Amino acid sequence: MAKCFGGATALACGMISVVAAIATLSTLAHEVDGIAAKVGSETILRSDVYEELRRMGERDESQYEQVRNDMIDRKLILKAASEAKMTMQEWVVENRVREMISKAFGGDRSKLMETLAKQKISYQEWFAKIKEDMVVSAMRWNVVDKNVVASPSAMRKEYEENPDKYAADHKVSVSILMLSPDEIDKRDEMSERIKKEDIVALGGRKYENVKPEEQFKPEICREIEAMPNGTISHWIEIDGWSFLIKKDSDTSSKTLSFDEAYDMVEAAVKETEADRLYKAWIERLRAEAYIKVF
Repeated sequence: MAKCFGGATALACGMISVVAAIATLSTLAHEVDGIAAKVGSETILRSDVYEELRRMGERDESQYEQVRNDMIDRKLILKAASEAKMTMQEWVVENRVREMISKAFGGDRSKLMETLAKQKISYQEWFAKIKEDMVVSAMRWNVVDKNVVASPSAMRKEYEENPDKYAADHKVSVSILMLSPDEIDKRDEMSERIKKEDIVALGGRKYENVKPEEQFKPEICREIEAMPNGTISHWIEIDGWSFLIKKDSDTSSKTLSFDEAYDMVEAAVKETEADRLYKAWIERLRAEAYIKVF
């Protein structure tokens, strides 16, 4: 589950979606009372946490503590932004809002307003939420993301300690002709024609560089595995349907060289380093703040 407040995954993406921003302010706030946490002079209500759980689609309280902690972190980041005098120009936020409306509502602002009205949320409240998200994202970039470096030694260590992560998958290219139960009398004819004609021209389908287990039933996977390249299978019957396979090529799984896996290794190291820097940053903010959890 991706974190929504202060988590590396959510903040790296930048901002929450239109629907998420709207649902965060749902009417569930009136159903639950009590203080969840105090961060300095600010308060997080239990209803705020339940709102976020609902927005995330959680139907039980198993994630309550994590979400509450993420909300605490978010308030700490916003406080740090205020102390650093970080500002977000209104026109920058408006540009982002236009992008979101274009993506979620086809560019029709009136549809956004209708949705907000149904949720009993003012545009000003929603706009302020988007602005906060942008500030949190900008703070993470300044403190964490722009400082992430994948050193050669760290990359080499990652590659050597996790060989299974850097392997090319077993893939095949095959052509498959499928006949319905009513077409079973065509099998002999198709068996002969497929030796001279393209299987696609006969009504078949070509699959290029696919992982068999992700595309085909086990019976077909076993047949493909046993076939040499360039050969044609016997007819395979599954639930009355008939399948004829031509195996074009086969790429065995193999461990990628460091150079071949370079981009993957770099991404993995940067993700780990970003998570480390983020946690260290949050620990510093927490150490300097008054936090009381109820």
